[in-house]
Formats: sequence, structure tokens, C-alpha cells
Amino acid sequence: MLKLEAIKMDKVWGYEMWIASTHPNGCQKNFMDYCGGLYPLLVKVIQADQSLSVQVHPDDPTAALLEGPGNVGKTECWYILDAKPGAKLVYGLNGNPSREKLEDAIAKNALDPFLNQVEVKKGDFIFIPSGTVHAIGGGIRLMEVQQSCDITYRLYDWGRPREIHVQKGLASIKNEGLNKISSFPGRFECEYFSLEEIKLQGEFSFENSAEKKAGGVVLFYVLEGSGSVDGQDFSEENIFALAPGEKISFKSANARLLKIGTV
Repeated sequence: MLKLEAIKMDKVWGYEMWIASTHPNGCQKNFMDYCGGLYPLLVKVIQADQSLSVQVHPDDPTAALLEGPGNVGKTECWYILDAKPGAKLVYGLNGNPSREKLEDAIAKNALDPFLNQVEVKKGDFIFIPSGTVHAIGGGIRLMEVQQSCDITYRLYDWGRPREIHVQKGLASIKNEGLNKISSFPGRFECEYFSLEEIKLQGEFSFENSAEKKAGGVVLFYVLEGSGSVDGQDFSEENIFALAPGEKISFKSANARLLKIGTV
């Protein structure tokens, strides 16, 4: 078992904590050594004090086409850890606007009518397939599970003087596969990752029977509560890695864990 230490990255809108990463842009070397190679997922905690840019990530073929062979896309999901009353995020587009309409709206700083803005609360879960236009609004703290990819195409940045990537972004939009936003259902699985919530009242033990490879490592993220794990204390937002063939034991009077793994 390995307790991971986050890498903090300050942003103009708040900050990110890369809490499980072997990506070159923010690699936890001890985690990569523990995995025995590159882990195919990247897990973050994002604190949005202001709105992030309106952005889109490519899928695997588009990433390779636009950024070169070996690049992968970014399908992700969000688990809302906290949200101020009335906090919103952008989740997809209204209707099915053409590329020409979107390009014209971006040029005129008039993209807002095309954005599907949704109010969220603590505990909500949002699945974001690659190609989905999205933005995290101010007043939201969330945990993000994603493919290990750092490709972001900004379409619109609320007037901030940062680079935008209109043509690559428009080439990446798919606007499909969106789900209704609601509380986390207890378990979720897609092509790249799986998540399962564990309510801990007493003891929970798990043995990782996955194949001995980097992608076989399982992560446990503490959503709520405190206790002990294999003799170490744990508290909210701690994250632990468990390699194939190893066992982990949590003890707590009342806690919630999120088990994260590859598929």
C-alpha cells in the first residue's frame, strides 16, 4: 500500500492537486516506481474559485491526429466534493450547432447561448466523454478521474488573455453520450475507468487480484470521514494505491471511500 502525496498546481482560477499521476507534466515518482510504469489514469482535486475556460478534450484518434502518434485523448468524470449554493458548470452544448455557428460565436464573444449550464451540488456525478464541451464554474470543488492526458483545447476564456485553440477545439467536439447530472449512483464504469463507493462502518479489506501491470493498481480515495488503514491514519481527500497481489484494510466508525481502477 502506498499513500500518495499531491502535487499542487496554482491556476488563474484556483488550483489543481494532482493526487495520483505518472504523467510527465506532474509525475509522482514514487507512484510510478510503485506501479512499475506509466499508470493510464490521472486523478485530481480541482478547486475552482472562478470559472475555468470553456474547453474540450480530443478522443484517442483525434489526439494522435492533432498532437502526434502516442498521444491519447481525455475522457473524464467529476465527483462534486463541495459547491456553493447556485454554483453551475457547463456540460455540453444546447442543441446541435454547426461548426460554422460555433466559430462565429467564439469570434464575436457570444458563445454563452450555446452552452448548457447546469446547477450542481455536493455529491453530484458528471461523466464527460472526450469531445464534450465543458467548464467548471466558480465555487466548486471536485475530484476528477481521467485518462492520463493533459491536452486541453480552450474555446472561450471569459475575457482572460490566455491562448485559445479554436480550430483544434472545434475539430474535437462530439457533443454526444451525455447523461443527466445526479448524485453518484454507487458504481460507474466506462471504457477507461471504474468507480465504486464504499460506505465504511467498521472494517473493510480488499485484495487486489488484478494482473501484475501498471494498470492493475487500484486507488482508494477518502470522500468523507477518518480512521486507519494498515496502521496509518487517514482523513478526507487522502488517496492510497494498492498494487496487484497486495491487500489493504480500512477501519472507521463512519467513512466513505471511492475505489478507482482501470477497466
